[in-house]
Amino acid sequence: MDFSDISARLRKQREEETDAPATVNFEESYRVRARMVGVLLRDARTSAQRSVEDCARVLHVEPELAEMWEYGEATPTLPQLEILAYYLDVPVSHFWSATTLQAEHEERTYAQSEYLALRDRMVGALLRQARQDAGMSLEALGERSGLSTDTIEQYELGEQPLPLNVLTVLANAVNKNVSYFLESSSHIGEWLALREAANRLAELPDELRRFVTNPLNRGFIEIAIMFSQMPTDKLRKVGESFLDITM
Repeated sequence: MDFSDISARLRKQREEETDAPATVNFEESYRVRARMVGVLLRDARTSAQRSVEDCARVLHVEPELAEMWEYGEATPTLPQLEILAYYLDVPVSHFWSATTLQAEHEERTYAQSEYLALRDRMVGALLRQARQDAGMSLEALGERSGLSTDTIEQYELGEQPLPLNVLTVLANAVNKNVSYFLESSSHIGEWLALREAANRLAELPDELRRFVTNPLNRGFIEIAIMFSQMPTDKLRKVGESFLDITM
């Protein structure tokens, strides 16, 4: 089923509704929307590698009904879609979005190839910079890593992907931690940083984690950040002021 054709038909329907509201074909509008939900439902199911029977079993409905949903012959309720979103590991908003997971995957696949080539060059440039900052020649780094100068130069130019086990040895040789080479500026870098932050948050005691994640406590957290950035002498004066107030 062509999702773009359905989207075009829906846009046309909306234009007709705007131009001639008195002659809206509600039946057609409902049918088009049902087909869109069906396309997105099938898209989420196949992306999660689940069968129609799997989805039917989760919702305690007949497989025939679940199949009708995907063909737009019937439409699930919002609570049913919420369960399917959880089961298929997609946001529930996916079922009223305008983009399929398959299309997003194809775009990401292309972007990933570009990203890998760029990151290989960036890692290599960072390795060269670290080596030069350490006042080390290619020959010296080769002796400390057991690699030929040609191989190291290929890594530094991004002409050859640098395996992590080799990067670990080279990073140690130039007095750098592997985290020095991590990406931090792109969407992937931001995602990695968020995952690391989430891991650190999960390690906090339950009471502290509940406090930090409560939106009502944002003001207290901002005050704590302000105090952490305050010079020691000013922070001492603030503490003395608190003592004066409480005495």
